[in-house]
Amino acid sequence: MGIIVHEHSGVFHLQNRELSYIIKIMPNGQPGQLYFGSAIRDREDYPHLLERGHRDMAPCTFDGDTTFSLEHLKQEYPSFGSGDMRYPAYELERENGSRITYFKYKSHSVYKGKPALKDLPAVYTESEEEASTLELHLEDEVIHTELILRYTLFEELPVITRSAAFLHHGTEALRLTRAMSLNLDLPDSRYDMVDLAGASLRERYVDIHKLHQGVQSIHSMRGHSSHQYNPFIALKRENTDEHTGEVIGISLVYSGNFLAQAEADTMGTVRVMAGIHPQGFSWPLKAGESFQTPEAVMVYSAKGLNYMSQVYHKLYRTRLARGRWRDRERPILINNWEATYMDFDEEKILAIAKKAHDLGIELFVLDDGWFGKRDDDTSSLGDWYPNLEKLPEGIKGISEKIADMGMQFGLWFEPEMVSRRSELCKARPDWILGSTDRPLCCGRHQYVLDFSKEEVVDYIGSRMEEIIKNSRISYIKWDMNRSISDLFSAGRDREYQGTVYHRQILGVYKLYERLTQAFPHILFESCASGGGRFDPGMLYYAPQAWASDDTDGAERVKIQYGTSYVYPLSSIGSHVSAIPNHQTFRKVPLFSRAAAAYFGTFGYELDLNLLTEKEQQEVREQVRFMKAQRCFLHSGTFYRLESPFEGNEAAWLVASTDGRKAIAAYFRFLQPVNIGYSRLKLAGLDPDLEYRITEYGSPDAGGPASGLGPEVRSEAVGCENARLCPYTAYGDELMSIGLILSDYANGVRTSPVPQGDFQARLFLLEAL
Repeated sequence: MGIIVHEHSGVFHLQNRELSYIIKIMPNGQPGQLYFGSAIRDREDYPHLLERGHRDMAPCTFDGDTTFSLEHLKQEYPSFGSGDMRYPAYELERENGSRITYFKYKSHSVYKGKPALKDLPAVYTESEEEASTLELHLEDEVIHTELILRYTLFEELPVITRSAAFLHHGTEALRLTRAMSLNLDLPDSRYDMVDLAGASLRERYVDIHKLHQGVQSIHSMRGHSSHQYNPFIALKRENTDEHTGEVIGISLVYSGNFLAQAEADTMGTVRVMAGIHPQGFSWPLKAGESFQTPEAVMVYSAKGLNYMSQVYHKLYRTRLARGRWRDRERPILINNWEATYMDFDEEKILAIAKKAHDLGIELFVLDDGWFGKRDDDTSSLGDWYPNLEKLPEGIKGISEKIADMGMQFGLWFEPEMVSRRSELCKARPDWILGSTDRPLCCGRHQYVLDFSKEEVVDYIGSRMEEIIKNSRISYIKWDMNRSISDLFSAGRDREYQGTVYHRQILGVYKLYERLTQAFPHILFESCASGGGRFDPGMLYYAPQAWASDDTDGAERVKIQYGTSYVYPLSSIGSHVSAIPNHQTFRKVPLFSRAAAAYFGTFGYELDLNLLTEKEQQEVREQVRFMKAQRCFLHSGTFYRLESPFEGNEAAWLVASTDGRKAIAAYFRFLQPVNIGYSRLKLAGLDPDLEYRITEYGSPDAGGPASGLGPEVRSEAVGCENARLCPYTAYGDELMSIGLILSDYANGVRTSPVPQGDFQARLFLLEAL
């Protein structure tokens, strides 16, 4: 197990109990890919896996050997201009315009643990025994440049991380115009491609389609990972489902422009790549300079999509997220945004906070509108000083008053943006990204600050630090509300412009690092007009992210279901908001809104004073339930049971590692009429254990499952609206036959469970 090196045959075998990844140095000195899949027995060589064949029409053969063509061999990091006509993993341009390179194997190193990546987020280890790292050192002797391919194999997880670094030792000026983090050549293309696509307010919808000949890709050229596509793809076999079958996941730990693509060729093979998008990317390399790509995380699962996701959840929750809040229970919060928007004063804020405290909520978050002359979204971004007309004693005063209530205080910032109507823009127009001799595109009445300039990052950091130091702040919501459209850094030369996209996100990372190190007690939540930058790179700095500006309880089931393909529940910002919903105008029941939000960080975004006494009591019960279960929900194993993208229902479940406890949620969107019997097959239970089943339900329509069993008061449930099901069941029955959802009624009026559109049911299962 681990990284096995066979010096004589040039074979490198990365192996743990679940996977094998085999590389071989080919006769031309370049590394080739032999195998990636379930763990196989190690041996000295696998010469039969380096499949060669006569290719008389191939434009490039090695040393006159017509059976050796780079166009038809599986490679680790293919180049441009040496005979492989597929997309290359990298491209280097010389002073004379040549883009032909030839990196040959020079040496390798193997060591315990995992190195950090300079200035970039990456997964990490806490002990050297958790992982082993292989570095392949390749060299192009003509341009005196070294290429390092880095692989880290985790001991207990089917995970390999990948990245590449270019080190220029020569005197000739080079330009890197393409640098993928990962290339994976697979021997066949019989896969379905899975990606997470959408738009603002409907982020990370699950998209699955069969690979066809040609290139299929997802990407962002918006300066951030985007609402449209998440930096993740998976290749699964056609018969793979949530619980069985083979799947390969690829996730990019990066928050800027990216490209992820699968190129199925006419020979039936597929080449997969992920990395920085080459459009607009051009990185000069002078003597002694280097470039490090972001990290890509490969997960192999022979046990279906759920297991792939569970591996990502564990890795990203415990070895990507960092700091004090990584393993701590997240506070239940109230955010004033949808309650007041920017129309507030201190009296309004304190009234909402007082009611929240009375109902058991722990954290008040003051959103947009507290600074400069900010009464609407047309002004004041960049002017980070309190509006004393709204808050006479500033952020210091309001934070202390809320702290005196016994609550924590949080604050909203949007540090990467500036309004045209702002003091900062008047003073430093050269700090805005965009060409000075052309009209600038405007998005949401704001412009993007040039974070590729260190002085801009330093200034914004100093303003934020001043506010934080002088106030009692324990949470920051870091927003980013528009894409980069006018890519030009004023005052910089031509050569610099191709680096701006990447330097921009490095500037964001630098500011995050500065603030998280200066204020380790603060819980940071990233946000980008909702879910526009929900990616692994952000999780390295902020352990949770606002999943979407769409707070509708029904839409959130879809959004959070798709998000769960890669991201742990502890990272998913989820709130209960008012009805009619401000985005969809739906009226989803309060219980259903909470049922979706439980499977995330959980909070509220409404004016609690406008709720009825009955609704306030229900909120109090929801808060008690989440306090009792949040540690379990965030650290348990998550299973997707039924997809909201395939019908009128959805379901998921969180189970303990030992299978003794589980919480399952079932959602039904539209009310059916006179339906038949219904069952929900569960997962993650111990087949040999017998379970008591408690349903937690809405007080509406006669109470939770009012015909299903006696009312109970369970501290484990943490609520009053709970009833025992009239039967117990063993785990094997619940997983093979299912949980009975039937209400045995032929109409809404005779049903013992709540009826209507957008209903949810919640089940607690405890081993007897």
